Amino acid sequence: MNGGGEFGWQETKDGRVRISWRGRVVTRLSGARAARFRQHAEGADDAELQSLLARSTGNFKRGNERRGP
Repeated sequence: MNGGGEFGWQETKDGRVRISWRGRVVTRLSGARAARFRQHAEGADDAELQSLLARSTGNFKRGNERRGP
């Protein structure tokens, strides 16, 4: 799993990308979206990668989640 914060990602054997938040898969990218994601993720530092991962998940969070301790 790649990513140094709350978000992480993993590439599957068939080229798809799984994006997780706190260890749970929240979205999957395939095809052109997965290729574009990998291209942007290659040179990104940790902060840029976390931002990219958050944007790639879309709007899965609605603001009613509890904050961690």
